[in-house]
Amino acid sequence: MLKVEGLVKRFGGFTAVDNVSFKVEQGEILGLIGPNGSGKSTIFNMLSGTFPPTAGTILFQGKEIGGLPPHRIINSGIGRTFQIPRPFRRLSIRENVVLAGYYGRGSGSRSEAEAAAEGALAMVGLPMERDASVDGLGAAGLKKLELAKAIATGPKLLLADESLGGLDEHEMDQAADMLRKIRTELGITIIWVEHIMGVLMKVVDRVMVLDHGEKISEGLPTEVVADPRVIEVYLGTDAGEAQATAAAASGNPGAA
Repeated sequence: MLKVEGLVKRFGGFTAVDNVSFKVEQGEILGLIGPNGSGKSTIFNMLSGTFPPTAGTILFQGKEIGGLPPHRIINSGIGRTFQIPRPFRRLSIRENVVLAGYYGRGSGSRSEAEAAAEGALAMVGLPMERDASVDGLGAAGLKKLELAKAIATGPKLLLADESLGGLDEHEMDQAADMLRKIRTELGITIIWVEHIMGVLMKVVDRVMVLDHGEKISEGLPTEVVADPRVIEVYLGTDAGEAQATAAAASGNPGAA
């Protein structure tokens, strides 16, 4: 579905992403991890059109999208959530999602956007009443609203940016289950940036690890958490826990 080759992003003399290549197959969930400043958000910003690449290619379903503006990319079928939700607080929950659906699809009627919003709200479990206020949502509700808005745009590929941030343990498990459900029931392929390793490893099919803008590892969760370079730059003292989590998720506890 997505093929990225030789992706580079420079800001003046600083290279934020340096010659990164990867593929995403239709129907899979790819986890994207790395320390702060490793280039994860910059890659998302290039995939979604916020930043043009300095070099490299981004092929989505065989078509080059690198450097296209955000509205062209979202209309082509790539939706995204944001780490810090910023809803339109003067609009209701439903209106926020309708607006996303209308913008993201690029064409169609208000009634089609309304239908898309209803389906998205039902998927994430948010109220559909026309006057339900955004102000009543806590951290978990705002994360659900981010997902609903992205789903309403009709994506084939979803870029999920730290969907677990600010949530408690129970809410994290619910959010992870939601991503599984989005993939299974809606057939949406997902790239998931996340810092909470224990939960991510239970959900993703593969993991890619960045450090200082470079890809340092890629593979199955059990393979990545056993990579000495990953342990050195990212996992550190949490390596044992992460390995156990990845092994349990793969159904092979002895692998840890």
